[in-house]
Amino acid sequence: MVYNPQFARLGDILVHEGYITEEQLKDALLKQGNFGLKLGETLIKLGYLTENELLEALHKQLGYDVVQDKELMDLDINIVSSIPEPYAKENKVLALREEGDGVVVAMTDPENLIVSDSLEKILGKNIKPVLIGNSSLQDAIEKYYKSIRTTTEVEDAVGGFEFVAVDEDENEITIAAATEDVDAPVVKMINLIINEAIKAGATDIHIEPLTKISRIRYRVDGALREVMTPPIGMHPSLISLVKVMSKLNIAERRLPQDGHISLKTAMKSVDVRVSITPTVLGEKVVMRLLDKGEFGFKLTTLGFEEDDMDIFKKIIRRPYGIIIVSGPTGSGKSTTLHAALKEIENIESNIITVEDPVEYRLEGVTQIETKEQIGLTFGSALRSVLRQDPDIVLIGEIRDEETADIAIKFSLTGHLVFTTLHANDAPATITRMIDIGIKPYLVGSSLSLVMAQRLVRKICKYCIKDYIPTEQEIQDAGLTPEEASKINFKIGTGCVHCDNTGYSGREGIFELLTINPEIRRIIYEGGNQDLIREAALRNGMRTLHDAAITKMKKGITTIKEVIKMTVVE
Repeated sequence: MVYNPQFARLGDILVHEGYITEEQLKDALLKQGNFGLKLGETLIKLGYLTENELLEALHKQLGYDVVQDKELMDLDINIVSSIPEPYAKENKVLALREEGDGVVVAMTDPENLIVSDSLEKILGKNIKPVLIGNSSLQDAIEKYYKSIRTTTEVEDAVGGFEFVAVDEDENEITIAAATEDVDAPVVKMINLIINEAIKAGATDIHIEPLTKISRIRYRVDGALREVMTPPIGMHPSLISLVKVMSKLNIAERRLPQDGHISLKTAMKSVDVRVSITPTVLGEKVVMRLLDKGEFGFKLTTLGFEEDDMDIFKKIIRRPYGIIIVSGPTGSGKSTTLHAALKEIENIESNIITVEDPVEYRLEGVTQIETKEQIGLTFGSALRSVLRQDPDIVLIGEIRDEETADIAIKFSLTGHLVFTTLHANDAPATITRMIDIGIKPYLVGSSLSLVMAQRLVRKICKYCIKDYIPTEQEIQDAGLTPEEASKINFKIGTGCVHCDNTGYSGREGIFELLTINPEIRRIIYEGGNQDLIREAALRNGMRTLHDAAITKMKKGITTIKEVIKMTVVE
């Protein structure tokens, strides 16, 4: 009998095309009723089938075209909004474009005649169904309907805003009305900015004045992206409202100010650290969003290579010594240290942290937040910690000689100390400790491990493709043509899942420098960071650059990220 997919059952097509085995099909058919899903969805849930394979099989069976990711990149929101959002979500449909006398509509089930008929009534036109995967549809619905909601809310806020001219000698625009009336445009705009940032998983919000607009940007996965551009006339009152919320001086516009806001949203509680600085065009606000929920990371999810993980786990279980994690702001230092504490936390140990601010809440750990304005500094907090019978101490950051000296004393009196320091790499961290004012013999005696880290962006799994780098990129990444010829380079082309960035999420790269007798001797003798680096490399240290290259070879990140985030020695 000749095989014809148009007359075959879906399961038979999937087996015939080699996507699944007969045994997998039987298993899915048995479990389908328990899941309450269609056969294809059941196979995906069981891990036997990918979404793209299911779409290919349905295309062969039903004949509908499959939506390509690039078709979802730049839809007209006026056409998308022609289908109400609740209906689109419930029936898994999305209006893509007008074509001839009809509308092309993406559907996960184009054979559903009831939905097709009601869509034609809603749109007042014929519909042309095309096939789409469930995950692509959900991401596209979230992206475009969020854009529709945001655009509408911004227009409402801006439309209700009364522009007020002020000269240089006058105080800022009063916001008394805005704080009393929750529907006031400026209040609505700030609520929108913060809520959308939380939904997007942003770590920072930038509100900055340009010549004609106030630019709103979010930092997501380490990169800034523009999200809104209200008119410049609205900027002074946005800044004023942030100042009031942060309990800052509303009349002071010439000097930098720092404050914070505690927020509770429907999704989570968030601590917002506010920094306001004057610029030539007006004041700029940067808000750092800190999730006050329970810490959800584990060491195994941070990106350690297996051998580095073994070293790190072994050293964090030592009874004493200092473990320093170094790197720039936003490189994941606090996340790594809190994951380490979570790994070793047990009923027999008293763990105390001193932080500014407390970024993550850890169950079973005593956490102290410094408050400089009332005299609760790192130094005073740490001196009180010594009387609290600690076994393990986390010091948020070594900022000066006093903090470093206390960390050394904790270590030399039998405590395990975790801390962070701003330095470019692991060897430089050691010389930085000496520069702060700590004697080399104390540094060498107390240190157990120095680890530098960065975060590299991961390629979006939905739009990952092969990539041929340029000769310049190969050279900038520190590779020879021979080395490059053996690597299967990847890149994200950009899709609806990753907001056209090609990246989704981040992962750590690590440089672990264990303090062995050779390196301890070099420190005692006042050796510079080059001597320390050479000794560490002889003992098997993987540099940050090598760690990034390893991620690239595995197809986790791109050569562009390697060049951007690391330096070739």
